[in-house]
Amino acid sequence: MKAEQLTCDYLIVGSGAVGMAFADVLLSETDASIIIVDKYAKPGGHWNLAYPFVTLHQPSAFYGVCSRELNRGVIDKTGMNEGLMGLASGAEVSAYFDSVMQETFLPSGRVQYFPLSQYEGEGKFTNITGGKTYDVTINKKIVDATYLKTSIPITHKPSFTLDDEVDFTPVNTLTQRVRGRKNYVVIGGGKTGIDTCLWLLSNFVNPENIHWVVSRDAWLLNRKNTQPLSDFFFDTIGAQANQMEAIAQSTSIDDMFDKLEEAGVMLRIDKDVRPAMFHGATVSEAELAALQTLPNVIRHGRVTHVGKEALTFQDAQWAMPEDALVVDCSASALTNLEIKPVFEGNIITPQTVRAYQPVFSAALIAHVEAAYEDEATKQKLTQVVPLPNRDIDWVPMTAAMLRNMHIWGEAPELRAWIHNCRLDGFSKIVHGVAKDDMAKLQVLGRLKAASQPAMGKLMEYMHGLKASGKLAF
Repeated sequence: MKAEQLTCDYLIVGSGAVGMAFADVLLSETDASIIIVDKYAKPGGHWNLAYPFVTLHQPSAFYGVCSRELNRGVIDKTGMNEGLMGLASGAEVSAYFDSVMQETFLPSGRVQYFPLSQYEGEGKFTNITGGKTYDVTINKKIVDATYLKTSIPITHKPSFTLDDEVDFTPVNTLTQRVRGRKNYVVIGGGKTGIDTCLWLLSNFVNPENIHWVVSRDAWLLNRKNTQPLSDFFFDTIGAQANQMEAIAQSTSIDDMFDKLEEAGVMLRIDKDVRPAMFHGATVSEAELAALQTLPNVIRHGRVTHVGKEALTFQDAQWAMPEDALVVDCSASALTNLEIKPVFEGNIITPQTVRAYQPVFSAALIAHVEAAYEDEATKQKLTQVVPLPNRDIDWVPMTAAMLRNMHIWGEAPELRAWIHNCRLDGFSKIVHGVAKDDMAKLQVLGRLKAASQPAMGKLMEYMHGLKASGKLAF
């Protein structure tokens, strides 16, 4: 079968959140033609395979694409997120991205979308249902929006072995398997494990019947400190000032985390267990309190085997409770932690240039591509903020984020773009402070005064981590 010949300015591989956010800015700020290729049947990437009760962990108000709001600034009136900005469900996010494609991208006449297609490289892709092949002439660049690979619970292969007789389910099918069980064994201490334990609790499972297997405890973020509304100024911007002061006043990395916890920036489930992990997950204070009601948290490291009678760890065994459904929540959110240049010749590889915000990062990278000519300038403005895994990874992540914010602050055009970008979330809160609002100005003054000393302390800690071999970059 002869390949159909196509032409475009930008070929975007992946119509997940990153690819959609990137394409949205190109569409708004250039006259470029765009081809989007994706393996899924609909836009949204991994949201197509989300488990039924998944929600965003960050406010919907600064998620999605720049040009279209996701939740209209709704404040939750009930539940464990009560009083905070709404968190879109997986179904809402999936429908949102489909609407963006059908109502904004395709009607523009400048976007061609090829779902159910496998990208082969060098501008070639194949429809995976009919086998039709395409060969694209690309006038400008390829955008690899699949580089930040997400491990999906439903397709994830567990790292442990499993006996056939074990009553086992990935989290995606938990809602179909939940009836009539006496006990639930939840394997995984990250965001998915948190979501699963909270869902079981909210559906009246007794805390003592939930057995949570946590290989590493995690430092968590207080969601109250992520609210992009002026009503939350003292929580959101106040937390940033508290963070800078905690870093600047610390005497070691452990002391820094202790001070961050005392300042309300970091949270942990058990005060007696020192977290070794940080993935940037957020919880509300009500969610944290609910998780703290769980009496059976199993901390023996990683599971190596799941048997009918026991879980096996590297150095321990744990007896399985009766009539237990084992729920696999062990998939890692992001599996590709290796950094590469965002701009490299005719390839753009979107990665995080601000911590916790991949869609804002993708939008900013697209704007830099549209607004700047020189590749060296583009590279300077889009230095990658490394994704965290261990607790100590918070140090280089935060240092890189502060570095980028300083660089952006010295670029007036980019600074103005960030202020007007819906996905930024926080610039409008800061710029909206009245000149006679002394309480808020004092917070901003604290933030500014502590930022440089904090950066110095982070660099000191990074040098120590590199010298000890704990950091490779």
